[in-house]
Amino acid sequence: MPKITFIEHDGTEHVVNVTGGMTVMEAALRNNIPGIDADCGGACACATCHVYVDPAWTDKIEPKEEIEATMIEFAIDPEPTSRLSCQIKVTQAVDGLVVRLPKSQH
Repeated sequence: MPKITFIEHDGTEHVVNVTGGMTVMEAALRNNIPGIDADCGGACACATCHVYVDPAWTDKIEPKEEIEATMIEFAIDPEPTSRLSCQIKVTQAVDGLVVRLPKSQH
């Protein structure tokens, strides 16, 4: 079962086991990770599940598609490693993934 580490802006870490096939957003919601609101329910229509992917993982996950890139433009404080967690699928290949939550999402 893959593990994902969510790091809040203040440094608080949450390591969770995730069932494959879910998204990182779904894993956050099921594990009550603060800062992931997911207002659109994973439809890639908002940026309330915005995360910063640890640079060590950016080449190991599927690249963002155009719709996600467009939505990230509306996020507060986007960075080069910004992703919408609703668009990151959990597979065994992402076991150990680390994502950080923006300061604006607390």
